[in-house]
Amino acid sequence: MLDKKYLAKVRQDLLAYTEKRREVIKLSGDAQHLSKKAIFALQRDDAPTAKECLEKAKAIILELNKKHQKDPAIFEEGSYRAAIEEYTESKLFSLFVGGKSLGDIKDFEVDSDTFIGGLSDVVGEIYRYAIKSATEKKFKEVERCYTVAEEIVSEMVDMNLTGYNRQKFDQAKGALQKLEQVKYEVSLRR
Repeated sequence: MLDKKYLAKVRQDLLAYTEKRREVIKLSGDAQHLSKKAIFALQRDDAPTAKECLEKAKAIILELNKKHQKDPAIFEEGSYRAAIEEYTESKLFSLFVGGKSLGDIKDFEVDSDTFIGGLSDVVGEIYRYAIKSATEKKFKEVERCYTVAEEIVSEMVDMNLTGYNRQKFDQAKGALQKLEQVKYEVSLRR
């Protein structure tokens, strides 16, 4: 014989979580999309659009954090973590483009794994920015791109990364190698 009253409570809990999860997936997707748009805008020297997109993404994430603070399991959802990582990448790239130091994301808490994922990805964005800079004959900017990317990868070498972040790190090393090639080709044309 089943305790139907208890099963009704379990059903209600599961359905309530499913509703929260759907909301988190949708809003996290929106924040992730806005973060990608910010990167796209920065690659095209459109700082006002990038700033607007970052602010909107930040507002969505802060609202999710506030609304679901009593249900921390929701923050382990893949869509939420992907949004935080994409925001981190776009924020770091914004700092890079602005000539500022890349470090702590102070807008909200970003765990170390997520930060490293975003930091690894920013190396690829720096590589794309270097290509654009080389095309525009901004050779000092290409050199700055290389220097920052090399510094990022050098710092991550000593972190003994595994799993997902090891894959991200390997992608960052690949972007750095491509950036070395760009730097070399630029040096030949100077």
